[in-house]
Amino acid sequence: MLMVAPELILNNFDTMLGSRIGRMIASLFPQDPELEKRRVITWHNQRDFIFFRHHRYEFNKDGSRAYLSEVGPRFTLKLHKLQLGTLDSKFGEFEYIYKPKDGVDRK
Repeated sequence: MLMVAPELILNNFDTMLGSRIGRMIASLFPQDPELEKRRVITWHNQRDFIFFRHHRYEFNKDGSRAYLSEVGPRFTLKLHKLQLGTLDSKFGEFEYIYKPKDGVDRK
């Protein structure tokens, strides 16, 4: 079976850190400018969480409407650390480290 590279949607990766993470995610998938596939992978960044969803879409007979169905898997990620350069945990420089006390109080 021939595996076709999916279309990739990166949503809400607007900050400097977000654009860096978005480029890392995009590098995991082959770049193919022809948008003729039926598979879509969505990465959505919201409130320090990254949501992953995998969908398939189909058009109706006349092509006026597209129907979206989730095919899975789906998962949620939270960034804990982003390290610059080599992966040296003792002397490496960190671009981002998650600190729970810096979170937003949502009460």
